[in-house]
Amino acid sequence: MEPSHFDLIVIGSGPAGQRAAISAAKLGKKVALIERMRELGGVCVATGTIPSKTMREAVLHFSGMRQRAFYGASYRIKKDITAEDIRQRMRMVMEREWTVIRNQLTRNSVDVIPGTAKFKDAHTVTIAHNEIQELHADYFVIAVGTRPYIPPYLTHDGKVVLNADSILEIPEIPNSMVCLGAGVIGLEYASIFAALEVEVTVVDSSKKLLKFVDQEIVESLIYQLRQMGVRFLLGDKETKVEVVNHKGQQLAHTLLASGKDIGSDVVLCSSGRQANGDTLDADKAGLTVDKRGRLLVDKFYRTNVKHIYACGDVVGFPALASTSMEQGRQAALHAFDAADASVIPDIYPFGIYTIPEISTVGATEEQLAQKGIQYKTGIARYSEIARGQILGDDTGILKIIVERGTRKLLGVHSIGTGASELIHIGQAVIAFNGTIDYLINAVFNYPTLAECYKTAALDAHNRLARVD
Repeated sequence: MEPSHFDLIVIGSGPAGQRAAISAAKLGKKVALIERMRELGGVCVATGTIPSKTMREAVLHFSGMRQRAFYGASYRIKKDITAEDIRQRMRMVMEREWTVIRNQLTRNSVDVIPGTAKFKDAHTVTIAHNEIQELHADYFVIAVGTRPYIPPYLTHDGKVVLNADSILEIPEIPNSMVCLGAGVIGLEYASIFAALEVEVTVVDSSKKLLKFVDQEIVESLIYQLRQMGVRFLLGDKETKVEVVNHKGQQLAHTLLASGKDIGSDVVLCSSGRQANGDTLDADKAGLTVDKRGRLLVDKFYRTNVKHIYACGDVVGFPALASTSMEQGRQAALHAFDAADASVIPDIYPFGIYTIPEISTVGATEEQLAQKGIQYKTGIARYSEIARGQILGDDTGILKIIVERGTRKLLGVHSIGTGASELIHIGQAVIAFNGTIDYLINAVFNYPTLAECYKTAALDAHNRLARVD
């Protein structure tokens, strides 16, 4: 029996896979999407972006943190917050998202096929589900995402030693946590559990965190996390994690290179991600996979096998749901020579959903200093903006970076309530090579956080006037 033939087979139904499948279907192509997980949406919906950000919102709500500026540090919406309280909200959001994705794929006549895909050759995949079947295609898009990376000296048991997947299923809120790794995921969970008054210790071998983020913003984050009780042990590294039985309860002991021994209820390993390109029998299709499971692609997201594309987290940096969506769309458009195929611009925002949240777009001070570009900054503080007072956020900051001479906006960096929404105004101005004069002359709704742009632009203007 001949294998079923498709114009395009997409492997993986995360943000990249969804967009690739739907974009090709809208061009009139016959498309199959293969997903090994029980539900659609990939890690993004099941264990990554959606549940972790929903957990954050649930914690902010139940803990009453957003209202403490008005009602005091002891204010709570719910006195005894349980893990089930948080999970219930996560399940509601995830189930709605699964329904939306399923409906979108159905409306666009994408054939959704459950199972685990592996290459048989460069044009054929086998799919293991209840039985083995083969599918053939002219083009492929690989969007298989990543899984948590666990160092070989750690044993993940999902109870005491956790990763970014299993932490969502903890039966109860721990009293103490050690977070191994201070990257985006580690800091997000560290802040979430600190908001629940968990005693959190963050360990990282680097003394400088989130190096791609403006360091003034990072310093503000670290200060605020310390105010929430987070302990940072930077420039140190775990060498061993032992799980011991203490009075009938399992506890963790984390041994560090410095000799420190930290006891905790749980340990969260957030040492990065392993791409799933190594699960596909990629060599049978002639594909090259690196030791972290990533596939190398060109600017059109083509692999070394020209009819096979890869996008999303499986190709590495920036590994954002937002960029993954656009990568998937552009890969499908390029494969079928669509007129609107293009290259994704370099200007895209990062959102880091710590408490408080961070967002950044464009150049940092550190990057401009390395390039020898002369610049000035402008600052707006939420404490001086009416909307900031209304929200009770007196620590938020919007910082802009402006090129001397041209007055062009080069970067925007924000920490505080709504930072990940606020950043898009700056993104648009940068993308159109705009100057701070647009922001100075623009009229913003009052009271809004968007007014921060006018305040920051006027601050930058005054600083420029003092030197020009």
